[in-house]
Amino acid sequence: MDTTMKKLPPKPVDTKKKIQHWTIAIVTVVLIIWSFVGMDFGGIKASAGQIAGSIVAGIFHPDWSYVYNGSGEDLISQLWETICIAFLGTFISAIISLPFAFWAANTRHKKWYTSRSGKVVLAIIRSFPEIVLALMFIKAVGPGSAAGVLALGFHSVGMLAKLFSEAIENLEEGANEAVTAAGGSKFNIIMFATMPNLMPALISNTLYRFDVSIRSASILGLVGAGGIGYPLIIALQYRQWNRVGVILVGIIVMVVIIDWISGWIRKKLV
Repeated sequence: MDTTMKKLPPKPVDTKKKIQHWTIAIVTVVLIIWSFVGMDFGGIKASAGQIAGSIVAGIFHPDWSYVYNGSGEDLISQLWETICIAFLGTFISAIISLPFAFWAANTRHKKWYTSRSGKVVLAIIRSFPEIVLALMFIKAVGPGSAAGVLALGFHSVGMLAKLFSEAIENLEEGANEAVTAAGGSKFNIIMFATMPNLMPALISNTLYRFDVSIRSASILGLVGAGGIGYPLIIALQYRQWNRVGVILVGIIVMVVIIDWISGWIRKKLV
């Protein structure tokens, strides 16, 4: 071993980058402190301990009689309605999202502003939260699962079309060029080259969005858009903590099962 090897000189310090990092850190800390200062905190109420104890006791002693009683208003029926709302809202929007995805994909248009306008439209759709959309659709179609499906479907179009457009942009052009060389039309290219290569990404992204929609559908019921959220808000208002406990257990089990199934399907696709 050559012991006479000279030590490498230390790397020069990038003063500009160091200043940028410190500036970002200081600004972040200042914003956090400013946010806490602006909070209107009136202190902890005297009954907080008693209420917290009741909540914990109810959650750990669920009302198992509510799991199923055949009335259609029990836990299993409401969870099934939540799954149906998420399923319809997600998979119907997956079909509607395809034209928007091709519109927003920048590899499908010669003019840059064509895809840019599509991305702007999708950003506008995504800017509406599901719960705001649910309140709007409740005014249009009335309370219930229909409003929940419409709210999830509208919001999911913006999310899924964005994911689909990114998948389209990442596709290799070899299959498309082969169909073009064989004299295929644009329709032939989409049907026999683009869609077969795109299908695994479409299914994977749709399943991922379905996972998110399950959680969103549980929340939409809080404003009357159907699903498990409605009995949950009623139990919270009347402080029926044992009913809250069994509903939370049901939501956890539902989410875990759906996550496991969708994850297994996505692994098979990859």
